[in-house]
Amino acid sequence: MRIITLNANGIRAAERKGFFQWLRQQNADVVCIQETKAQVEQLKADAFWPTDYHCFYHDAEKKGYSGVAIYCKKKPCAINEGIGWKKLDAEGRYIEAQFDNLSVISLYLPSGSSGEERQAIKFNVLDYLLPYLQEIGRNGRDYIICGDWNIAHKEIDLKNWRGNRKNSGFLPEERAWLDRLFDDKLWFDAFRLINQEAEQYTWWSNRGQAWSKNVGWRIDYQVINKTLRDKIRSTSIYKNERFSDHAPLIIDYDYPF
Repeated sequence: MRIITLNANGIRAAERKGFFQWLRQQNADVVCIQETKAQVEQLKADAFWPTDYHCFYHDAEKKGYSGVAIYCKKKPCAINEGIGWKKLDAEGRYIEAQFDNLSVISLYLPSGSSGEERQAIKFNVLDYLLPYLQEIGRNGRDYIICGDWNIAHKEIDLKNWRGNRKNSGFLPEERAWLDRLFDDKLWFDAFRLINQEAEQYTWWSNRGQAWSKNVGWRIDYQVINKTLRDKIRSTSIYKNERFSDHAPLIIDYDYPF
């Protein structure tokens, strides 16, 4: 089973940069997209409804903002748009596809980089989300939570970690939140279970030469529950082409689909 996740930074922009042509060659079973920045009625072109996939979008109420999507080869048993919490759901940040005992989620956590107000909202979302994740982590289902979490967990996960300790995305409180999520052994960072190498980034600033110099952050994850921790076959970050300021994260699982 192949799962791909990408923050598209505008799905229409990603389409113009060749994302969907590349996707046709990947043989992915499920594709999770974040930051579509579009309403579904703006996505009438065939490109946004790739052949052989069931396609689902959950838009933000605010036009041109946020939004998540899931494409899946197998028809899901159910689709959940949001988690039932207005603050998160109105921004189009969560969509879940259920297949028998497996749930695949496309999640886009807020950024706090624009100022104190958005950082406060981010902390509020984290406070709400942790007990929610702890609860579903014990419900007996298998989960793969894909997406842009907007937090680099460890020093190894960003190039200039010393200079970013007071910046959103690498604040001590945000990193401690991921510690709590992972320390109870309900959830695992799938990429780091098999790849402990440095300079493995999924996002680069558009400023300067961050991309060409690989001055990046690893803020995109596939977070899995414990029943899947021994099912990971391979993982990679695709950087041969640039569809967004993020790169696709690809993980293959030894899991029937």
